[in-house]
Amino acid sequence: MLPLRTKTIAFGLLFALPLTALPAAAAEPSAREPVISVAGEGRSTMAPDMAVLTFSVVKQAKEAREALDQNNKAMSDVLAALKKGGIAERDLQTSGFSVQPQYRYPQNNDGEQKPPELIGYQVSNSLTVRVRDLSKLGEIIDQSVTLGVNQGGDIQFTNDKPDAAIEAARKDAVADAIKKARTLAEAAGVKLGNVIEINESGPRPQPVPVYRAAMMKEAADSSVPVQGGETGYNVSVNVTFAIAH
Repeated sequence: MLPLRTKTIAFGLLFALPLTALPAAAAEPSAREPVISVAGEGRSTMAPDMAVLTFSVVKQAKEAREALDQNNKAMSDVLAALKKGGIAERDLQTSGFSVQPQYRYPQNNDGEQKPPELIGYQVSNSLTVRVRDLSKLGEIIDQSVTLGVNQGGDIQFTNDKPDAAIEAARKDAVADAIKKARTLAEAAGVKLGNVIEINESGPRPQPVPVYRAAMMKEAADSSVPVQGGETGYNVSVNVTFAIAH
């Protein structure tokens, strides 16, 4: 039994030695490299070539079926007119649909609330339309309201291919960051080194909305006047520079 025990102890010692030696061999952590970190902002504008229009047909009736039939008729007329006017299927998208009961909340003569009374139903069908020919935008709004659109009216002017504007905004953002970093380095009495890291903040830049229209049936006497103006694209970057030794 003694030889077996001796072998076991020897094995344990051999196994433990490398583990106890590790802390002694570990290197000291290196000092943190001095850096300058700044945020840069860039903006570029261009004339819009497309508009995204959102509107709804809302109908109310005593019965849900009646309200739905009225809504379906009006929305079908709107869709047919849009397609006839040159709007492609890919530029038409249903963006919301709901059937909601409508209640009245009567009160007793003593002011106490009575149980609500069901008085009908409201059906809402929302449509998002991409208009690629801006010269037709006013006519489309006018015709849609005439055929039954009676709620909504958000317009966002945008660009089908904004890549050139976004690229220009990115360059301006980096240039802005470099300018800020140089100012900080000069104020601190150090020399600005190479770029260590660049990050663009947030998702892909989106156009800034510049116009909202309230569409009411009373405004449908003539084509609605609209102005596209410009769309702006903003880009933010975070840039880290080394400090030259």
